[in-house]
Amino acid sequence: MPIYGPLKFFSQFVIASSLRRVTLTIAVAAISTVGGSAAFAQEADGESKEHPLKPAMAWAQRSLKAVQEAGDYSAVFSKREIINREMKSLQTQIKFRREPFSVYMRFINKDNAGREVLYVKGRNNGNLLAHEATGLASWAGTLELDPQGNMAMAESRHPITRMGMENLVSAIIRQYETEMKYGETEVKYYPDAKLDERPVLVIESRHPVPRRVFKWHVTRLWIDKETYLPVRVQQYGFPQVQGGKPVLVEDYAYTKIRTDVRLTDADFDRRNPQYQF
Repeated sequence: MPIYGPLKFFSQFVIASSLRRVTLTIAVAAISTVGGSAAFAQEADGESKEHPLKPAMAWAQRSLKAVQEAGDYSAVFSKREIINREMKSLQTQIKFRREPFSVYMRFINKDNAGREVLYVKGRNNGNLLAHEATGLASWAGTLELDPQGNMAMAESRHPITRMGMENLVSAIIRQYETEMKYGETEVKYYPDAKLDERPVLVIESRHPVPRRVFKWHVTRLWIDKETYLPVRVQQYGFPQVQGGKPVLVEDYAYTKIRTDVRLTDADFDRRNPQYQF
């Protein structure tokens, strides 16, 4: 039956509105599925809420400034990493000099005790020096290795050129910068945590849904509450099965830090009589 007058106009308005809603719904659904990321991108308008990582970024930047001002230091460096699907752990005493970038490491964990590694930017043809203290490998003496070569990277996920607390927190800042472009981020703070009996603030960021733009499921940044130094970072991968536990992939910690040391060229010289190169 034909519809006339106001009733006809109202009917056309309802139909048109319904079509617009359907079109909008389809468009939104399409956007949300493209690339798996548009649905959680941060809004660009001025009404967007503050990203939950913004306060965490401020802490990380403050920590970066603290470690830059600290300059040289000695510490005990501990790490746990998954390499070739196996968790590897080691502990070293280190000396670190900011300029020129220099690292001396003496391994103190049982399996590698006595191993020494030395790297100074611009020296030894850009190579690191390494030697074993015991076993058949020690017969080879001191080796010059490409910092990013297979031998140097056999027990590490990152080259020695990325060693140090400054590189540690700088990587977190770059990660935050990328993640702040998107939503789906939860941040928690643990202000009463401790590391090696020192008070620390732990900042935990978490992405509940796996996305291509998120490399890590959970990231924890540990900041010393007295010195503001970035003393530990933990990175967890997404669970391998739905509902499973996060997988610890990287864990780097600096303890027994001393910034009152006066490191000289002798501390990074292979001819140092205290070294065995």
